[in-house]
Amino acid sequence: MRRTIFLVLALVGCGGGSSEPDASVPTNDASIDQTALEAGSDADSAPPIVIPAACNGSKASTATAATSLPDVPAAIKVPAGFTIEVVASVGQARELAPLPNGDLLVATNGSSIEIIPNAEADGAPGKAQKFADAPDAYPQGIAYAPTTCTIYLGTTAGIYSTTYADAQLTGTFTAPIAKVRQGSVTPNSDGDVHKTTSVAYSNGKLYAGVGSGCNACTEVDPTRATIQMMDADGANMTTRGARMRNAIALATNPATGTVWAGGAGQDDVCNNDPSACSSGIGHPYEYFDALTLHASPADYGWPSCEENHNPFGASADCSQTVAPLIELPAYSTLIGAAFYEPPSGATHAFPSSYAGGVFIAAHGSWHTAADNGFAASPLVVFVAMNGDTPKVPVDWNDPTKQWTGFVTGFQDPGTQTRHGRPTGVAVGSKGSLFVADDANGLVYRIRPM
Repeated sequence: MRRTIFLVLALVGCGGGSSEPDASVPTNDASIDQTALEAGSDADSAPPIVIPAACNGSKASTATAATSLPDVPAAIKVPAGFTIEVVASVGQARELAPLPNGDLLVATNGSSIEIIPNAEADGAPGKAQKFADAPDAYPQGIAYAPTTCTIYLGTTAGIYSTTYADAQLTGTFTAPIAKVRQGSVTPNSDGDVHKTTSVAYSNGKLYAGVGSGCNACTEVDPTRATIQMMDADGANMTTRGARMRNAIALATNPATGTVWAGGAGQDDVCNNDPSACSSGIGHPYEYFDALTLHASPADYGWPSCEENHNPFGASADCSQTVAPLIELPAYSTLIGAAFYEPPSGATHAFPSSYAGGVFIAAHGSWHTAADNGFAASPLVVFVAMNGDTPKVPVDWNDPTKQWTGFVTGFQDPGTQTRHGRPTGVAVGSKGSLFVADDANGLVYRIRPM
C-alpha cells in the first residue's frame, strides 16, 4: 500500500530521554500481524509527515569544494546509462544518511562521523570534514529523522541523538538516549563478537540492530542478536526482532513506513560439516525482510533455524520462525540498504523501472574464494518491489533469482583479487544513489546519464 505524503512546514520541538534495555525473553511468535500489514508499520496509522522549517532542505551548506578526488577503481562498474564518480575520501566509511539540503552524513568504524557538504551538487561536492567526534567505539550506525530534525547514531554500547538544522556542518553526541550490550558476552561464546549497532527511524519509532556476541550460541544479554524498538527519545525500549545474528542493514521503505532488516547467517555450519544441517553446502542463505510486518517480537530463529523454517541442529522447532521475503547467497554480509523513492521532481531520478525498489550492499564474505556455494564477491544488488512485496518471490532453491547486480566488479571473477567492498547505501535529495566503500575509504555517487 502506498502512503499519501503531506508536507507541512512547521516548527517542531525535539525531546530527549533515556531507558535501560528490556530484559524480557523474546517469544517465538512470528505470525504476520494483520494490522501491521494494513498500516505498513508498527503504527496503527500513518499520520501526515510534518517537515520542520529548520530542516526543510532550503538552505545549502557553505563549504570548500573538494579537489583532487581519486578516480573510481577501474574494475567497478554500473549498468549502461549510469555514471559513477567519487565524491569523498572517508576512511572506514560505513553507513550513510542523506540530509534534506543535499549534504551526506558518513558513519565510520573510526573515531568520528563525517559529513560531505553539497554531496548532491551539480558541480563539485564540498570537501568531506568531521561532523562529530565518536562518543563510543564503532560509530557505524547513522539515521536521520526528518520530522524532528534529529540525527541518530548507533555505537557498540549506546544510541545517541543530536538535533540538526539545514547547512549545519558540526554536531555533538553526548549522553546516550538508550543503551545496548550492557550485559556480558555469553559464557559459551566462540569469539565471534559483533560490536556495531545500526539504526533506522519510522513513524515516531527508532530501531536498533544489535549484533550477536558469537557465531552460534544462546545469548545472555537480552539486547544482543536483536532489533530493539524504542520511542524517538530512547524511552520504552523493547525487543522487536529476535534471534537475528547480526542485523546490520536496516532501511525504512518511505512509501509504506515498513522497516526492513538484513540478517547474516551463521558461518561454517554446512560448509564445514554438511551433515550438521539438512540443507547442504551453501547454507544458510542471508536475508532481507520486512521486520515490522510481523507480530512482535518477530523470531528469525538463529542459530537453530534459518531460511524457510529449516532446522540447523537436532530437535529444533522452527514452525513459528520467520521465512524472509528476500534471500541472497550465504556469506553475502549485507551492510547497507536503501529504498529508491526520490522526491518528486528530483533532477537526477533513476528511470521509472527502479521506483520503489531496494538497493542492498553486500560486503562479501571474509572468505575470498567463491567455493562451497557461498558468495565471496562484494556487490550492490537491486531488488524490484511492489510496495513491500518483491516482484520476484523467494526461490528456496536459488538465492540469486530475486535481484540483479547494480554496482559490480569489486572482485575479479574466478580470483581472490578485490577492488573494494561496499557498505552504506543512500538516496540523495536529488535522486542520486550514494554507496560507501570501506576497503578504499571512498564514497561513490551514481546518476543516470
